[in-house]
Amino acid sequence: MSEKDASKDFEITRRSALGAMTAVSAMIASGAAQAQAAPKTFVLVHGTWHGGWCWRRVADALERKGHKVYAESLTGLGDRSHLLTRDVNLTTHVNDVVNLIKWEDLKDIVLVGHSSAGFVITQAVEQIAPSVASIVYLDAFVPQPGDNLISLANPGPRKALEEAVARGDLVAKPVPSAAFKVNIKDQPWVDAKCTPHPLAAVAEKVTAVGAHETIARKTYIRARGFDSPVFDQTLAKMKTMPGWKTYEVPSGHDVMVDMPDRLVEILLEVA
Repeated sequence: MSEKDASKDFEITRRSALGAMTAVSAMIASGAAQAQAAPKTFVLVHGTWHGGWCWRRVADALERKGHKVYAESLTGLGDRSHLLTRDVNLTTHVNDVVNLIKWEDLKDIVLVGHSSAGFVITQAVEQIAPSVASIVYLDAFVPQPGDNLISLANPGPRKALEEAVARGDLVAKPVPSAAFKVNIKDQPWVDAKCTPHPLAAVAEKVTAVGAHETIARKTYIRARGFDSPVFDQTLAKMKTMPGWKTYEVPSGHDVMVDMPDRLVEILLEVA
């Protein structure tokens, strides 16, 4: 074989190899993109005084990306405020979440709890852990057995809640959204939508024994624009706990209202 023919054969072989490598790289990239684009199922649980309405911006953004989202109002709140009775308690709200997942046959879900919903998702996971792939506490309480919202609240709110329970009140009235550092533009909307919260739900104690710790992906998100020593302590603790990811965002307490796009980014990262 002449030197010219050998050179020609080498060039053909080189081009073939490069072509094969390019094809393989394209397949890998395509597979990664498909994996990232695989639809997820999110169950978003709101906190005290709120309802499913508070997740609208986040839910819309996730659904536009092809994901499935459930953001139901808990019994007695939001669009279900007409169901408020003295019997609505933490167990009721836990059953709201458990039954949603049961009757919709949801699997591999991303379970998100905001604020006091940390109590709800912690207790709910005792029954639905096999269905939960990722659990997210959004500026939320992470209670231990025997805790209730009253016991973990800051001194001012704790006193008000204790007095309301002592009086036998049915509900805790909404706190102005400004207290949670909601952005000024959205304060009228949030204030108009918030409804009284059943006191029995904040008085009932958690009995969970730690099923949430068995979830493979665990995340704590702290809204730095809202002052809360309890949440600061929780963030510091989770930073040292194996298996936990932590995030901090420059937002008021209602992250889903103030920074929905950033929240969506985080949720997709930890899904």
